[in-house]
Amino acid sequence: MFTNSFATLSANAVIFKRPLLTTMTAVLLASISVAGCSPAQDSAQDDTKKQNKTADATSNVANNDAVSVTSIDIDTVKGKVSLPINPAPIVVYDMTLLQDLAALNVAVDGKPSGLHLNNLQAKTQPDPKEVGTVFEPDLEALNAMQPQAILIGSRMAEKYNALSSIAPTLDMSIDTANIYESSKQRLHDLGALFGKSDEALKLQQDIDGLIDETKSLTKNKGNGLVVMVNGNKLSVYGDKSRFGFVHTVLGVPMVDSKIEDAKHGQPVSFEYLQKTNPDWLFVIDRSAAIGEESAGAKVVLDNPLVAQTTAWKKSQVVYLSPDSYLAFGGYYQWMQDLTAIKTAFSQAK
Repeated sequence: MFTNSFATLSANAVIFKRPLLTTMTAVLLASISVAGCSPAQDSAQDDTKKQNKTADATSNVANNDAVSVTSIDIDTVKGKVSLPINPAPIVVYDMTLLQDLAALNVAVDGKPSGLHLNNLQAKTQPDPKEVGTVFEPDLEALNAMQPQAILIGSRMAEKYNALSSIAPTLDMSIDTANIYESSKQRLHDLGALFGKSDEALKLQQDIDGLIDETKSLTKNKGNGLVVMVNGNKLSVYGDKSRFGFVHTVLGVPMVDSKIEDAKHGQPVSFEYLQKTNPDWLFVIDRSAAIGEESAGAKVVLDNPLVAQTTAWKKSQVVYLSPDSYLAFGGYYQWMQDLTAIKTAFSQAK
């Protein structure tokens, strides 16, 4: 009887010892892990930190992005281009790209001369060096700078081969026939490239929120016509143009569905405006945008023929920003023009 009891007790002791030993071992290992690493491990971690571009080491990298990623593939008009995260120095030859980078607070090292907008540079950065114009690069200045990346848009697209021989070149031209999705993708890509994904998302939310607010006002408020005034000349644009967002994004019906799809618009006369009789006019003053002296769009349109249109009679004329011509699809262009359109439609009688 005593022997059997002892055997039973010994068996039970074994049963309890095993999980206790396992638990103690786990605790011991955890304590070692928490207590610290060996000097060799510390050195390895330090080397890894030096190799990765982090928010502490580089001002353009945000804490939200995976710092272990050191390069990225960007889809461009010319195909995929592989670049290191947060390349520097960088040169940018496109005003839309400059706007988005300024909004993301990314420093630019080289830009074109003769720009007419004042929202093309991050407030905290020094003035970039001038490396040509938006149409013609200064190859000598570029070679001297040795940029890690060159970003271009449609105006510089024909110089792609010359530029790409100097540094990886990203042709990030916006698709004017689908300006919203194209500009959204580009802002996303810039955020990823410069470690600013959270910031890019916030900027896109600003745009989308204003689009929703504006669409709620434009619904069932009449048709519209986008007209550019260039000196005394007029041209109109349809839904596949850089100004097509008025129709495709905001839902304002086109007064004339047969407008020709042309880069510089379809030339028209004042009689055309009187005949089509739009409820709304969306006006771009090209001369003012590029700094040319002229009478101005308001003066040019103030004539007896235009005065017969519903848009003029009801003061339903919206003057779009110079950005809509020079930096279409950029963050500040969206915000300025959406605000102007929203304000006009909120005041409609």
